[in-house]
Amino acid sequence: MTLQQMLQWGAGWLKEREVPEADLNAWYLLADCFQMERSGYFLHQEEEADAGKEKKFRQMIEKRGQRIPLEYILGYTEFMGLKFEVDSHVLIPRQDTECLVEQVLPFCPGKKVLDLCTGSGCIGISLAVLGGPAAVVLADVSGEALKVAEKNAENHGVKPVFCQGDLFENVPADLFDVIVSNPPYIASEEIQKLMPEVQDHEPVLALDGREDGLYFYRKIIELSPSHLAHQGMLAFEIGYDQGESVAELMRKKGFQQVEVKKDLAGLDRIVTGHICHNGG
Repeated sequence: MTLQQMLQWGAGWLKEREVPEADLNAWYLLADCFQMERSGYFLHQEEEADAGKEKKFRQMIEKRGQRIPLEYILGYTEFMGLKFEVDSHVLIPRQDTECLVEQVLPFCPGKKVLDLCTGSGCIGISLAVLGGPAAVVLADVSGEALKVAEKNAENHGVKPVFCQGDLFENVPADLFDVIVSNPPYIASEEIQKLMPEVQDHEPVLALDGREDGLYFYRKIIELSPSHLAHQGMLAFEIGYDQGESVAELMRKKGFQQVEVKKDLAGLDRIVTGHICHNGG
């Protein structure tokens, strides 16, 4: 088969299986398989493809047809302009989460930052690379997720501290200037309504926010003041319908300057607040 025929076959295979954005997915898989840019494809599209690479491409397309996420097949994704390795032990970084990083970046220079529920490490590592913090700690309950985060930190030349445990369980006793978290926030009963790529392949541990989706927000908000420095910042990603609920939890715990921020689609996506000790 020529490259053009392979691309057409791949897109058709995915469309038959109702895979969203079939044409684009087929292109990404072909480009990865042949390590090729668009310009290279147009120059060589009529040429016969290497048999070994054709076989690999077919296998990749078949996996995508099974609704395995594109990013897991490729083994990486881009976030904040940086390349992050991903596998089925970590939630795939979303563009929406870049809003959280952008919100926190101005508060990072020279500061101590804790990324709770770090997963792939995309938030904390992006802050380490782009924000100039004094120190970064990445914490997650999953040891397998932390292995992925460790690879990503190494790939980007940063050296955060890694802590495995339930939320603050094994986090150093330091006071942090910034605590940032994208915790599991989908209500348990809602998970079965998600796309097959998410509910069947991404880690439930990283999705399930228990009965109402707010379980981890409550725990983090309750525990974080004792881990935050004076005027320290707590910043969350939230579900589109959770803004006021999370903001109210923060206010009740004594956080000040609590704000709900929207993502590029105009949906509530970020909640931030600051804690003041000694009545300051």
